[in-house]
Amino acid sequence: MALFSRHPRRTCSEHGTAATPEGGSKTPQQLWGDGYGRVGIRAAQTLLILAVSVVTVFALLQVKLLVIPMLIALILAAAISPFVNVLKRRGINDALATVIAFVSLLVVLGGVFTVIYFSVRSQWDDLVQQASSGLDQLQSFLQSGPLHVDEAQIDAARNAIVDFATSSQARSGAITGLSVVTEFLTGAVLLVVILFFFLKDGERIWSFLISPFTGARASRLRRVGTRSQEVLGGYVRGTAIVALVDTVGIGAALLILQVPLALPLAMVVFIGAFIPIVGATMAGILAALVALVANGPVVALIVVAVVVAVNQLEGNLLQPVVMGKSLQLHALVILLALTAGTLLAGIVGAVLAVPITAVAWAIIKVWTTDDGQGAGRDPMVAGTAAK
Repeated sequence: MALFSRHPRRTCSEHGTAATPEGGSKTPQQLWGDGYGRVGIRAAQTLLILAVSVVTVFALLQVKLLVIPMLIALILAAAISPFVNVLKRRGINDALATVIAFVSLLVVLGGVFTVIYFSVRSQWDDLVQQASSGLDQLQSFLQSGPLHVDEAQIDAARNAIVDFATSSQARSGAITGLSVVTEFLTGAVLLVVILFFFLKDGERIWSFLISPFTGARASRLRRVGTRSQEVLGGYVRGTAIVALVDTVGIGAALLILQVPLALPLAMVVFIGAFIPIVGATMAGILAALVALVANGPVVALIVVAVVVAVNQLEGNLLQPVVMGKSLQLHALVILLALTAGTLLAGIVGAVLAVPITAVAWAIIKVWTTDDGQGAGRDPMVAGTAAK
């Protein structure tokens, strides 16, 4: 009879588990409070953030004629702002300092583009022909040489490179001919106007944008603006210096080796240097292909060695010294940003992707750790203390 004696029913709390209603079903609080529930909430939040991001990017691409000039103007304004501050410290009033810096920047950019245009325009057809011939020779070597690469594989690789370089946007070609010229001129006018107002009223514009915020948030947003300007300005100035060094180094080697079309190749190197990692390398490959056709494989290999040496000098010495903390991004992050920018907005997207990514990372660091000043403390407490 002892086997059939009734024992007091133990409650769920005695077993260390949460009490559940009759029937064993969980309440909504218990359902979303366990491990799976928390994972589900995080997954839903992540999906919502991704959805908002996709919608935002799609909306911005619809007005790219406005967004791209504004981004370029913002980057140029950040790069030239130290010059404006120097003029102001010398006693020049704000309006005159802005005009001097604005005109100086336009003159410099106009001179650079003029040199590039006239250097490349007259010899562009020869450059394309030489590069194409060099690519054909390389393809022939791969097919008949010791590697015995299949022709279909080579064609597939060539098509993949062309597809990546042109991007889906460029292949679609929705706007051609006169519309391209009109869009370019409109974007150039917008760029000049927006750049002038950024130089003249940049601080007031940012102050107006953060005016709804007060206290620690306003203080942190002011630091976000300052840090973003530092990152953009340092990136542009550093990239320009690196591009100049790449151009001089590779261009001098091409002249010494008597490679034809050395000047337009040097200009292509200068332009390509504004696309980190990939740009200078692709320009060097182009120079090697031209050297292969005109001077033979030995000179082409020397050109490749020079390009590799210049890239190593750039990556290990110039960028850390010149850019400092402006570009604290891993090479993989840069490649992913370049790919996404190219797919979304072509060559312009490739140029803008890295500085935008660098600014985004700088903003995240400022917002979460007070950019190193409040590491190990609560971000809001650090922001209040900094204020």
